Amino acid sequence: MRDEAMNDDNVRADSGRVRDSAVSQPLLQVSGLAVDFTTMDGVVHAVEGVDLEIAPGETVAIVGESGSGKSTTAMAVIGLLASGGHVARGSIRLDGRELVGISESELRDIRGRDIGMVPQDPMSNLNPVAKIGTQVAETLLAHGIATRRDVDAKVIAALSAAGLPDPERRAKQYPHELSGGLRQRALIAIGLACRPRLLIADEPTSALDVTVQRTILDQLDDMTRELGTAVLLITHDLGLAAERAQRVVVMHRGRVVEQGAARQILEAPQHPYTQSLVKAAPSIAAARLRPEVFHAEERRGAETDAGDAASDNIVEIEGLRKVYPVRGRGEDFVAVDDVSLVIPRGETVAIVGESGSGKTTTARMLLKLIEPTAGTIRFEGRDVSTLDRAQAREFRQRVQPVFQDPYSSLNPMFTIERLIAEPLEFYKRGSRAERRARVRKLLDDVALPHSMLQRYPSELSGGQRQRVAIARALALSPDLVVCDEPVSALDVLVQDQVLTLLRDLQQEYGLSYLFISHDLAVVRLISDYVCVMKDGALVEAASSEEIFTNPRDPYTRRLLASIPGNELGIAS
Repeated sequence: MRDEAMNDDNVRADSGRVRDSAVSQPLLQVSGLAVDFTTMDGVVHAVEGVDLEIAPGETVAIVGESGSGKSTTAMAVIGLLASGGHVARGSIRLDGRELVGISESELRDIRGRDIGMVPQDPMSNLNPVAKIGTQVAETLLAHGIATRRDVDAKVIAALSAAGLPDPERRAKQYPHELSGGLRQRALIAIGLACRPRLLIADEPTSALDVTVQRTILDQLDDMTRELGTAVLLITHDLGLAAERAQRVVVMHRGRVVEQGAARQILEAPQHPYTQSLVKAAPSIAAARLRPEVFHAEERRGAETDAGDAASDNIVEIEGLRKVYPVRGRGEDFVAVDDVSLVIPRGETVAIVGESGSGKTTTARMLLKLIEPTAGTIRFEGRDVSTLDRAQAREFRQRVQPVFQDPYSSLNPMFTIERLIAEPLEFYKRGSRAERRARVRKLLDDVALPHSMLQRYPSELSGGQRQRVAIARALALSPDLVVCDEPVSALDVLVQDQVLTLLRDLQQEYGLSYLFISHDLAVVRLISDYVCVMKDGALVEAASSEEIFTNPRDPYTRRLLASIPGNELGIAS
């Protein structure tokens, strides 16, 4: 299987990096690994009987949803299991050396020098009160890679190799002064500073835009290829796994259910769970557009022929502009510049673009959370800037948001019942009994059991919390729902469930959606129209089918080319 992956010209990784396993022992060999966690409720068997190998210079991806055991397996390899966790059984060998049972001091010598780590969230893994250069220097000094005399030069070299522009200046900055992409590069610099033989990359780009993601992964590929470093890539993105790894290991409920050559696993999955992952992944299934898109296209074409085109737009935005004054600078910051778009009733309009493109600012102006500097927003023909207090109150009931992070947007002190009932109580909708009945109906609508009514957000999974957020948004029977990155923090299977739920609710209630996302693969699955924003301006707007099959603007083409899996012909 490995030879198949290496001989496949379409596989992105350089096959020359992978040595013939017949003449070279694996760099990493995990056999029968079992990891248990001791909790107040007893012992949790997080990982059971995992076997995997990584050859020198090879990239192997572990894929699976949250809770599948993929990150726990990686943390066991590097000896950084969370509190209460321990290796119950099995073997972990690095270049023939057994790591299970060795002392903490021996593990500290191995970490960084022999096994590097690039974690998922740079803000929680970088010290917020230490400069970037200081944090790179700590790793170099701890493993004797640098001395006090030459450490500064080696820090600059490490940052430069990781693709940070102007590394001398970046070394003197704190994490909060860098963008998400630059912070991730800093973590790559730390992880590879000691030239480790194995790098564990745990969801290294999941929170980044597709273009930034591709830039960073290309940089990581170049560095590991140059150093001859093997990579254990942890991801829930199957398109990314197909593009970046020679082999894929699929985990489900703590066990390996399938593994083999990346293309073989993704094009002909054998295990039902792998099949469900492939089917659900938007980066792979993007070409399988839902049938109702085509029906909507045909319906609009028929309406146009009948002379009814675009006569029922629920929202019309014209010349929208938002400018923020910047203290100490001669120029103001233009966040949104002359944006015009419409949202037809009962359909989905997506705004896509990189971070800082202005898409969320546009949504916040539509929600009347911030006021525009110029331009007009009309809701059902009425200029929302002219609404009096009573009209604004009605407007807020008819236009509801669903935000990216359901945990931060749900009051952690409220039960699920109280959270969903809150807007009904605030707007005095119905009697107490009617509100209770409405909450139960909403739980049914979002496919959550009534047993969750007395639970708190912390007791729910990410997908369940997002369903609660959707139920709360629907409580007042809105006409328009503004979804701001509603699935970007979710695993592929949960993401697919939430997108299907949004589509079904739209069909049942005739909802209109404004869908904000940087993930074009997701947008292709759910949108009727797509608006592409860059640097605050609208660069292209057309039907979803036209955007994805015939993009006109170079920026749109660059975004589409950055979707993981595109180069392998999987995402298009």
